Amino acid sequence: MAKKAVASLQTGSKRLTKAIKMVKSPKSGAYMFVESIMAPEQVNDFLNKK
Repeated sequence: MAKKAVASLQTGSKRLTKAIKMVKSPKSGAYMFVESIMAPEQVNDFLNKK
């Protein structure tokens, strides 16, 4: 029964994408990673932003 209850909870979930980009820090000049979880449609906007 537990499997059936868990499976029914997962049907309403949205598709999400985790995007990671490398950004140069203006203070130290070192590179850091910025991570964000978003809808797949927003990934290109996130990666093209400076």
